[in-house]
Amino acid sequence: MAGLRLGPLLRYTDGSSATVWVESDRPCTAEVRCADGARGSTRTFRIAGHHYALVPVSGLTPGTATEYEVLLDGTRVWPPPDSRFPPSVIATSPADEGTRIAFGSCRWAAPPAGGHDPVGPDALDTLSARIAADPEAARPDVLLLLGDQVYADEISDATRRWISGRRDLAEPPGDQVANYEEYARLYYESWLDPEVRWLLSTVPSCMIFDDHDVIDDWNTSEAWLADMRATDWWRERLLSGLMSYWVYQQLGNLSPKELATDPLYAAVRDSPDGTDVLRTFAARADADPASVRWSYRRDFGRVRLLMVDSRAARVLKEDRRAMLDPGEAAWLREQVLDGRGDRAGVDAGDGEREGSREGEREGRPAGDAKSARAGDAMGAPAGDREGPYDHLLIGTSLPWLLPHLVHDVEAWNAAMCAGERGARWARLGERIRRGADLEHWAAFPSSFDALADLIAEAGTGPGAPATVSVLSGDVHHAYVAEPSWPGRTPDAHVAQLTCSPVHNSVPLSIRLGFRFGWSAWARALGRRIARHGRCAASAVSWRRTGGPWFGNQIMTLTLRGRSARLRLEQARAERDGTTALHLITDRELA
Repeated sequence: MAGLRLGPLLRYTDGSSATVWVESDRPCTAEVRCADGARGSTRTFRIAGHHYALVPVSGLTPGTATEYEVLLDGTRVWPPPDSRFPPSVIATSPADEGTRIAFGSCRWAAPPAGGHDPVGPDALDTLSARIAADPEAARPDVLLLLGDQVYADEISDATRRWISGRRDLAEPPGDQVANYEEYARLYYESWLDPEVRWLLSTVPSCMIFDDHDVIDDWNTSEAWLADMRATDWWRERLLSGLMSYWVYQQLGNLSPKELATDPLYAAVRDSPDGTDVLRTFAARADADPASVRWSYRRDFGRVRLLMVDSRAARVLKEDRRAMLDPGEAAWLREQVLDGRGDRAGVDAGDGEREGSREGEREGRPAGDAKSARAGDAMGAPAGDREGPYDHLLIGTSLPWLLPHLVHDVEAWNAAMCAGERGARWARLGERIRRGADLEHWAAFPSSFDALADLIAEAGTGPGAPATVSVLSGDVHHAYVAEPSWPGRTPDAHVAQLTCSPVHNSVPLSIRLGFRFGWSAWARALGRRIARHGRCAASAVSWRRTGGPWFGNQIMTLTLRGRSARLRLEQARAERDGTTALHLITDRELA
């Protein structure tokens, strides 16, 4: 009899359909049955000895929340008979009731129940416990996980013991994951956590990777990548990372319509064993990152979400470094401005670039321009209102706006590595870049400025949204920063909203460093450093309007009509041994 190894994860939802991800312990037919009669089923597919299914569910009733169960070969496996949690549901709330979006990043696997937690309470565990205790309380309509869902290079003691039983940890990559099986173990350890397992079964999720999903500072520079490729273990690590990300995270980001036309998904499902098909895809993505699109779009009523790949889509050539390759940048511009009349147009070169990905991007089927523009929109057509959306969310794992000192150091470093002060400084700059993790948007100055220009354009003029928010994580603290453009005032409220970590350490060095990094003294120091690098002045300035806040935390945006409200909550241990989310800030953005 087939058993449920991992899941279910409720991934995509809209007004009438959903997808539910599961991993079983053998080949089977996976089925989802809802209390309102909606259902769906599919056969599992096989990757590296593991069996998975992404079950499409259709016929859901808009504006309802219906309980569901999962069956494998006709036998119910979810919810388990001894579950202490409420039944999992698929909710299809009407778009005009508003959208509540929770987000964060950097979740190191929580220890088993009763075990010592060296990094403190898990914010997702704590959120799950709160929802389970009071199902009628406010709960997210969607959960955005903005990177570092697993840590391939910082494993737990339990996983280290498990890996040591398989291979010699004295051989590279040592006590880091080496292959697909070890990646599967990471997801198993992280998502089998009872609270997180239930939370992900009942709150839809959108995900994007960051560096630790593969390795710390992944794709920092061309020299870094050359050094990694010179090792005898990197290729297997990277291919396994991309393969496991596609299976465990990326598939669930796509709508049923997108899945139905995705050639890679079809090829994997049509094969008795899809391992070689997926491995070939991952190898092609490694050789030519521009052939794949991991970024994607989701529309929630009048809220547009663009999840942007700021890791694999990088251009690393020192003379033309960019956070996004030209095709990715053109895609982002098109999605931001889609529905704003002829402002969204791209030139012929961009159009050709868009079609050149030959269906291998994971965000949209190649050539399906109509689908790429329409996304999975809900609610009234854009033409019925002044603009196509009321709120624009740009999800990028790495913050766009950083503390001023950090920004200036990264801009200076980019100039040094580019040879602004000669070969000696360039060599020193590369060492500093790797040692200090200088690889955010500020380390790609042309991309930083291009994103600033695009955000200002999106937030200005007829059809402008009420808010434009850049959602990020990575930096192990939370803050709010608001930009301004000299001589130009966008009609939208624009903010950088950063929330990290969900569950990880925040050492004293980070607390002190970022507190100083936001200070006036640090800003003055940064300006001096930037002058040494002959760095051009940025077209945008910004100020911190909230934070820095430290701890395991989660942010929630509540978007209703053209209003927006932000809450930050932090997980803390209580005297009775339980944990609770404590309110840190609650403010209106618009």
